[in-house]
Amino acid sequence: LYSDIGKKARDLLYKDYQGDQKFTITTYSPTGVAITSSATKNGELFLANVNAQLRRNNITTDMIVDTNSNLFTAITVDEPVPGLKTIISFKVPDQNSGKVELQYLHDYAGICASIGVSANPIVNFSGVVGTNSGSIGADVSFDTKTGNFTKYNAGLSFSNADLFASLTLNDKGDTLNASYYHIVKPLTNTLVGTEMNRSLSTNENTILVGTQHSLDPLTIVKARVDNFGRANAAIQHEWRPKSFFTLSGEVDTRAVDKSAKFGLALALNP
Repeated sequence: LYSDIGKKARDLLYKDYQGDQKFTITTYSPTGVAITSSATKNGELFLANVNAQLRRNNITTDMIVDTNSNLFTAITVDEPVPGLKTIISFKVPDQNSGKVELQYLHDYAGICASIGVSANPIVNFSGVVGTNSGSIGADVSFDTKTGNFTKYNAGLSFSNADLFASLTLNDKGDTLNASYYHIVKPLTNTLVGTEMNRSLSTNENTILVGTQHSLDPLTIVKARVDNFGRANAAIQHEWRPKSFFTLSGEVDTRAVDKSAKFGLALALNP
């Protein structure tokens, strides 16, 4: 799918870095319902939600309730016909949040189309064609109320056994994004990646470089730095199967007198 272009580099550079405290626990009921409770504290702000997931045959139902009493529901029907996935989602009490999405995956193409369930919906379409070595795709959204395109993006991706690169044009052609992801040493899960964003209207560049390495089969360390001098580091330990402890921090190398930011995440999965 179009959202997979550059995903490996984004996961390396952004995933697991955080400046808040997060706790997540997953339990399973005797009927097979997976219940995940999470709580996040960011300064004085406290957020929590409960997610219940039920899988039966090829139908998955997700229901999420947050601290603002919003109920988000998504129903996914996997492969009613080969390669097709249907997703119906809505949020209560937002009456205009309903959406129907269709995803189709083929050996040489990935297509996604969605439409809002409202009087004047937003229609989104994205598609990618290519092979394992290279692909090209586009992502557009159209507002039927105003008659304008709210989004049009395009992207390219290239890959081989240990290298993945992508080039995308986003924000209605204003932002050029290039990313690179390289598996340096598979045995130690050593990775390097970089991402560059250039705003064509302001000529401003943002560059982010990151790496990852496994200290042992259960512990990984990550680090990244951008061209503004912000440096981040994270260490994650799988202390039991599917249960992770993650500690991360950030420091501004151009203002070392300021306090560093620290984040802590604990995920428990039986």
